[in-house]
Amino acid sequence: MRRRDLLSGIALLGPGVAYAKAREVEKPAAPPAADVWESVRRQFPLDWRWIHMSQFFLAAHPQPVRAAIEAHRRGLDENPFLYVEDNIERFETATRQAASEHLGCEPDDLAMTDSTTMGLGIFYNGLQLREGQEILSTTHDHPATFRALDLRAARTGARVRRVPLYTRAPEATADQMTEALAREIRPSTRVMAVTWVHSSTGVRTPIARFAQAVAKANQGRAEADRAILCVDGVHGFGVEDETMASLGCDMFAAGCHKWLFGPRGTGVLFASRAGWGVSSPGITSFDRMWRKGAQPPAAEMTPGGFHSFEHRWALAEAFRFHAGIGKARIAKRIHELNEQCKRGLSGMKHVELLTPLSGEASAGMVCFNVSGMKDTEVVARLKEKRIIASTTPRVYGVECARFAPSLLTSPSDVEACLRAVRTLG
Repeated sequence: MRRRDLLSGIALLGPGVAYAKAREVEKPAAPPAADVWESVRRQFPLDWRWIHMSQFFLAAHPQPVRAAIEAHRRGLDENPFLYVEDNIERFETATRQAASEHLGCEPDDLAMTDSTTMGLGIFYNGLQLREGQEILSTTHDHPATFRALDLRAARTGARVRRVPLYTRAPEATADQMTEALAREIRPSTRVMAVTWVHSSTGVRTPIARFAQAVAKANQGRAEADRAILCVDGVHGFGVEDETMASLGCDMFAAGCHKWLFGPRGTGVLFASRAGWGVSSPGITSFDRMWRKGAQPPAAEMTPGGFHSFEHRWALAEAFRFHAGIGKARIAKRIHELNEQCKRGLSGMKHVELLTPLSGEASAGMVCFNVSGMKDTEVVARLKEKRIIASTTPRVYGVECARFAPSLLTSPSDVEACLRAVRTLG
C-alpha cells in the first residue's frame, strides 16, 4: 500500500490556506504489511481491552481514513465556499474512481448514497412497474427491503411475493437456494430482490448462480418484461473477492461503513444499463454542480443536497486501504477466522450453530444459540468477559447470538471467544 506524505487527492488541493492546513493533519502511520495482520489492527483506535466481534455493525475508521476526514473538515471549516467550489469535481471524481476499481465497474455506473437503506430506497422507489407485474423477494431480507418494495408496489399496482430460500439455515446450500429461487420466477416477475449475506443467519447466497437463473428465465422475453436481479450486498461488500461482473447482478446497494471500514454515512449504488433502465430518480441530483455535459443515469440517481463532504471525499482512502491489503487476501483471512469460529462452536454440545459450516454458503457472520439461555443473556455474559457480540434484530423473527470475525480479529481472539462460550454450558 503506497503512501505519500499526504493522502492522494488531498495532495492535489493546490496552493492556499486549505492546502497548508491539510498538511498539518495527522500523518499516516507506517503502511500495513499485508502479511502481518497486527499491523492492520494498529491502524485503528479501537479499545483493545475488548474483543470486537461486531465490527459489521458500524466500523471504526483506519488511520488513513481519519486523516482524510480531518483534512477535508479543516478545509471546509476554514473556507466552506472556496473549498467546495475549488475541489468538488476532483474529489467526487476520485471517490467514484476508487469505488469503481474496487467494484470492477465504470465510475459512471455508480450513484453515491449515505447507506444501504438509502440506496435500496432510491432504486426501489423509482421502479417502473405495470399493474400485473411482480416483485419476487425472499423471507430473509432486511426490513429496509421489505418496506421499500411494499411502498412501491402499493403505488404501481404491482405485487410483492416473498419466498424462502431454505428451511433450516445450517443446511442451506448454493444448489438448494438457486433451485428455490429459480422455480419461483414467473413470466410476470419483473424484479428479483435478494440479499447477499443474511444477517439473521449468516447464510451467504450464490448471487452469480441467481444471475444465471435470471438470464435463463429472460430468454425470449420482451425488453419491457425482462427480470432484473437486485442485491442488498452490504454484508458481503468488503468481505468477498467479487466484482459486479463476477456477480452478474443488475443492481447492487451497500453501505461503506461496515466491512469496508469506510467513513460513517457513506454508501454506493451500482446498476447495469438494464438496471438503471428500470428505475428513475425521485430526488433531485446536484451532480450538475461539477459534472460537464450529459448526465449518466447514475448521476441523476445520486441524491442532491449538501452531504457530509468530508466523509464522502475520504471514502476513496477506505477503498485504497482495502486495495493495499488485497481483496483476495482479505477474503481468505475473514473466511479462515470464521471457519475457526464455526468449527469450534459446532463441537460444543450445548451450542446450536445456525450458520452453515460450508464457506460457500457463509461469509463473515456466525450465528448460534446456547442451550438454556436467551440470546440476550448470552451477549450479556460475553460482555462481562469484554467480548462484544450481538443479537439478531427481532424484526427477523429469529433469536440468536452473533460473532463476526473480521480483519480486526486475531485467531487468539476467536479462541478466547470459544473459551468464553464453553463456560456458558
